[in-house]
Amino acid sequence: MSTPAVSHVIRKYNTFGGIILTASHNPGGPNGDFGIKLNISNGGPAPSHITDKIYSLSQSIKQYRLCPNFNANISQIGLQEFKVDGKTFQVEIIDSVQDYLEYMKEIFDFGAIRTLLHGDGGTDGLPILIDAMSGVTGPYVKRIICDELGANESSAVNCTPLSDFGGGHPDPNLTYAADLVTEMKKGSHGFGAAFDGDGDRNMLLGKNAFFVTPSDSLAIIAANLDCIPYFQKTGVKGYARSMPTAAAVDRVAELTGKEIFEVPTGWKFFGNLMDSGRLSLCGEESFGTGSDHIREKDGLWAVLAWLSILANKRKSVEDLLKEHWGKFGRNFFTRYDYENCESEPAEKIMSNFDSMVADKAFIGKSFTQKGKNFVVGKADNFEYTDPIDGSVTKKQGIRIIFTDGSRIIFRLSGTGSSGATIRMYIDSFEADPSKHLLDAQEMLKPLIDVALEISLLQQLTGRDKPTVIT
Repeated sequence: MSTPAVSHVIRKYNTFGGIILTASHNPGGPNGDFGIKLNISNGGPAPSHITDKIYSLSQSIKQYRLCPNFNANISQIGLQEFKVDGKTFQVEIIDSVQDYLEYMKEIFDFGAIRTLLHGDGGTDGLPILIDAMSGVTGPYVKRIICDELGANESSAVNCTPLSDFGGGHPDPNLTYAADLVTEMKKGSHGFGAAFDGDGDRNMLLGKNAFFVTPSDSLAIIAANLDCIPYFQKTGVKGYARSMPTAAAVDRVAELTGKEIFEVPTGWKFFGNLMDSGRLSLCGEESFGTGSDHIREKDGLWAVLAWLSILANKRKSVEDLLKEHWGKFGRNFFTRYDYENCESEPAEKIMSNFDSMVADKAFIGKSFTQKGKNFVVGKADNFEYTDPIDGSVTKKQGIRIIFTDGSRIIFRLSGTGSSGATIRMYIDSFEADPSKHLLDAQEMLKPLIDVALEISLLQQLTGRDKPTVIT
């Protein structure tokens, strides 16, 4: 089951919760990653106070029991009964792909998407290419994109789930989904997408591999929710993004008069806002997008949302972005990942930052690179107070915000199986339409150099370039 499907099944069948065994977007197999994740009754990740309690209890476990001869036939849909220690034990086998398909048909207009893909009268159909990256999303893609929407079988690749993801790294970005990028550059497909191992992340591309940043993807969907029947029925509440995510969706919220929330990285922080009826759409720069239809990010949902918008607007992916930037301005954004760094220098970088942002003299300090000057307006280690339950989450990433609104953010990530990953985020807003089509790396180079200067990252880690750039 994909992670989004687990969330839906928990909610549909009113279960107490669910346990997900997953490598997420990390390499799998015997020498790769493996994680155990608990989702609670609302379908979302368990909050910290629950996982902290579970960890505490795990320290006092004296014994555990096994049921070695228990064999359920998972190939047969229906209810099965077993006797365990003289008591009746029931196991219900479901088709999670069918459950998910039926829910997507409630949310989206499949007829409109089908017309987009196949054409109507004098309009040509939209050729698409979907890469499941040998992850769990493959069967969902085949059932929905090919069987239900009628796309050619060749439109869906790497759709057989493999325990080691075929030796690949199932993280949908420009580096690890390079095969999709190469194929999209040929210009034969107007829309492309890739998913991670457990199906909650997505990367989107237009014709000729025109890259849609996750921040822009979130903003585009926010600005066009009226194209999706689900939101026509439920209405649009607020929007939210993780703190490192570029502020493109903030500008949509401002223009539409909706609430906008900035939360720490981690999907669990969106759950309270959704359950309280204050949030419709949210996203993270790490290729995660979702809505209040479930309590997880949802890669295939994001693809169907984009196809719905394209079906309504009848524009190419690139033209849709250009039109959006013309109305809202463009947030140029990039993320540099320095993977498998030694822990000591990585922690030294963050320690130096903590001292730096705690010094009041840092505010107003000026940095100049390539003729462009940046003055520090605000600096902190991000702290979030949940507006629903008042809980406080501290030390969520270093923020340096300059007086022109540009941002530099540094975080350490520990989700991989070896070493530390230093993530550097660069975000800068540009209102001038004449600059919207310039290369992001070129536009952000002065700010990138400032970030490297302040952090001493290259000197402390010995790295002269990142592992991944998105």
